[in-house]
Amino acid sequence: MKSMLGKRILAGLLSTVLLGTAVPMASVLSTQSVSPIVSAAEAEDGTTVMYATDFEDGVVDAFTGRGGVETIAATTAQAHSGSYSMCVSDRAKNWNGPQFLLDGLLEVGVEYTVSAFVRAAWYNSVKLSMEYTDASGERHYNNLSSVANDGSDWSEFSKIKFSIPENVTKVYLYFECNDQADIYVDDFEIRTAPVYKIQEDITSLKDAYADYFKVGTAVTASELAPQSAKDLILKHFNSVTLGNELKPDAILDQAATLATGSETDPQVNLASARSILDFCRDNNISVRGHVLVWHQQTPDWFFKEGFTDDGDWVTTEVMLQRLENYIKNVFTAVKEEYPTVDFYAWDVVNECWLDDGSYRPAGSQSDGSNNSPWVKIFGDNSFIEPAFEYARKYAPEGCKLYYNDFNEYMPGKTQAIYDMAMDLKEKGLIDGIGMQSHLDVRSGSDAFPSASVYKKALAKFAETGLDIQVTELDATVNDNTEAGFEAQAQYYSDIMDAIVEYKDSVSAVVFWGTTDDKSWRASKYPLLFNEDFTAKPAYYSIVDGLEVPVTTTTSTTTTTSETTTTTTNSQLNIIPGDVNGDRKLNGFDLSLMRQQLSSFTTTTVVTDAEFTALDMTQDGMFGTPDAVALLRFLLNE
Repeated sequence: MKSMLGKRILAGLLSTVLLGTAVPMASVLSTQSVSPIVSAAEAEDGTTVMYATDFEDGVVDAFTGRGGVETIAATTAQAHSGSYSMCVSDRAKNWNGPQFLLDGLLEVGVEYTVSAFVRAAWYNSVKLSMEYTDASGERHYNNLSSVANDGSDWSEFSKIKFSIPENVTKVYLYFECNDQADIYVDDFEIRTAPVYKIQEDITSLKDAYADYFKVGTAVTASELAPQSAKDLILKHFNSVTLGNELKPDAILDQAATLATGSETDPQVNLASARSILDFCRDNNISVRGHVLVWHQQTPDWFFKEGFTDDGDWVTTEVMLQRLENYIKNVFTAVKEEYPTVDFYAWDVVNECWLDDGSYRPAGSQSDGSNNSPWVKIFGDNSFIEPAFEYARKYAPEGCKLYYNDFNEYMPGKTQAIYDMAMDLKEKGLIDGIGMQSHLDVRSGSDAFPSASVYKKALAKFAETGLDIQVTELDATVNDNTEAGFEAQAQYYSDIMDAIVEYKDSVSAVVFWGTTDDKSWRASKYPLLFNEDFTAKPAYYSIVDGLEVPVTTTTSTTTTTSETTTTTTNSQLNIIPGDVNGDRKLNGFDLSLMRQQLSSFTTTTVVTDAEFTALDMTQDGMFGTPDAVALLRFLLNE
């Protein structure tokens, strides 16, 4: 017997349910009187223009030169709109370029966007970046975006998001390019970004996996600035990894080190990490330290005589003393300054093995990003063991020590990590292995690695008897289509299934970022949440650890003489809402129901079983209320 559906549903019906809407800002931000400032007028989307110029008045004095050697002037030689643009010439070095001071104009804790059109004199890569100085006087640089420009036309930076961290000064936006080519800038605008609220009524990830392992995220100081980012972390995560702020280049203090006059005692400063550590302390969130020893993001002066950039490489003996004092100083600082924060794990050594299981080539990072200054001094990976020795000696009480690496599922690297870990375990120096897990969904069937390959690495590391933490999980897709996100959801589900299978060996799963737009792989949408803080299908595919309890729908009719109870789906044994028939209710079913809504006509024919699955409300009809009912069920309403 067949059932006929008598209602056509418009395509895209659930888009307003699945995607958030912008919330206008509650207050207007202060502005500074820099000509040609635009008054803080609220636009239709609730955003506010803070500063804008098209240079048509010939005024460029809001911009200054980085390095102080550039000529900055309004010009009619090129223009994106009107007759004028700003031209920056006489650039002696790549990093020379125009900069715009934000101090006094913008506020901490508010997200903004910057837009501009740029053009180079010839083919080039033009970068838009932000610089700020922390409380200790250290400068920090954050590349926001880059565009390729062939010199024949204009390239656009469109609504690039940024936020100002706490306790910083001398905050600049600036442009630069790869060589000394002239740079043209036009139609420069800064405005507040749309403000989004998180979905409060969906299942918390940390609660869903409470019986399995910690669920964490990585965050940078600027990413944490907006309140919505804080809210998302507080709802879903019970572990935080500082994305950059505890890496060597962020905490090593060259000026303080030189002031000691010591050749072996590198000084550290937690100023860049303070806003995140304060947040974790104040909200009782555990912290995963990342990272002590790494070939990247460690300044060359740390390895050079006199702690100077142009000194000779130090001897192995001197470097061992520096290594011990550096690790001691880091752990002393966090214990003294943040005694109540639970530093439950720390990556002691990071990314020392190549995919074939060999160690990295020796050399400076300036000569190649694959090079290792550590190997330059030690000749091989023999620095790993003393690093763990010193970490074991000085780490905070209860802090477990990990080796961390990417492509950990490549057979040669898997074996190298296994052999190293077993040796360190025998000596009592290591507690666990960090699997970074930067994965690639591609089209789904060709995902790299496949879930089975990833599971083999999990199994191999579990054999060590050491703890496993998934430390930097993300999974990219080729495009942001519905099919792409469905493939991503299935892949995330398969990966999490594998991790849950080894739950007795896994103590934490950490996603590398909060929302897609803030990810280091933003162009390929690798995370669980959209830039408007709404959950993606990937979130629904992993929430509640797969199985969702189902209660049989019943109807009861009462008369003066008897009570009759009828089970609506007892004969078919179909779960209302289980569109794909896997005996689970999740985001896949919602996505399939949405597809059905967009294509049904008055002549569409389905079986009784199919109709029962689609009829979530069990009212004998299929339409919008069924999709809404399924969504509410998934949101635990």
